[in-house]
Amino acid sequence: MKLYTSVDIAASEKKIGYQDKILLLGSCFADNIGNKFCDHYFQTTINPFGTLYNPASIAQTITDTRYPISDTRIIHYNGLWHSMMHHGSFSHPDQAVLLKRYEESQCIMREVLNEASTIIVTFGTSWVYKMDGMVVANCHKLPADRFQRECMTADRIIEMWLPLLVQIPNKHWIFTVSPIRHIKDGLHANHLSKANLMQAIDTLIINAKGLNPTSTYSYFPSYEIMLDELRDYRFYAEDMVHPSPVAVDYIWQRFVETFMSSTTQAEMRTLHQLWRDRHHRFLHPESPEAQSFAERIKTRLQQLQPRYPWIE
Repeated sequence: MKLYTSVDIAASEKKIGYQDKILLLGSCFADNIGNKFCDHYFQTTINPFGTLYNPASIAQTITDTRYPISDTRIIHYNGLWHSMMHHGSFSHPDQAVLLKRYEESQCIMREVLNEASTIIVTFGTSWVYKMDGMVVANCHKLPADRFQRECMTADRIIEMWLPLLVQIPNKHWIFTVSPIRHIKDGLHANHLSKANLMQAIDTLIINAKGLNPTSTYSYFPSYEIMLDELRDYRFYAEDMVHPSPVAVDYIWQRFVETFMSSTTQAEMRTLHQLWRDRHHRFLHPESPEAQSFAERIKTRLQQLQPRYPWIE
């Protein structure tokens, strides 16, 4: 007897391997999955502009690399300088420091966009906040009356994203919808928002395949796995909104089964064991046992570095 609804996912013909450079953009679920890549020593860059949620702001991180820094995107509030294009972790009391961080994020994004073979995009919500007609990535706790709130339609998302997919060749684009529910919008508004995202992604993938055949396009059903396979509340964190660590591990395993070959999965087991050993902390690090363990790790690292030179 089968007591849950499974989400069938066809194995991707286009695989991800250790030769790939991977860029992850989007919501905090992108951070969760990106950290899993890092824990297995993939060549990974996660959200150079910080965690972002709506398709417009994520797209702006790509187009923003083509333009100089604009003071119109910088604001001072509550003792800090903020970039309306970035996550709040970029904010700083010194405007010069913020501008330097802004410029560094542009440089990283520009470099990674050029080098990455796989780009994983996680849309979180189609609800956006505008200030002076511009979609912002973060409200930085400014007064609510400074913003206008609206929901992007699927057509608007397609209009914004399709030119990007056409203009950037030779990539493997993987789109997913974050399983995190934006309940502050209300459950009904959250479902409408997620529906817009899924409809937009479906159309984008179909149209982009015909317009830019040098790239490949995939959809991974993170949202569907969370809602159907993991629908019990024990798979949620204490806030009843974010996936629990167990849920993230499960969705990651489904992702691995979809996009990694058996050879890559074997490599992952070896490298993840190295990562775990390197993060093991002894109660008495000065003991002979701990010193011997550290030497063994150092030897293994030296043996692996010729094949994986990016592991430091």
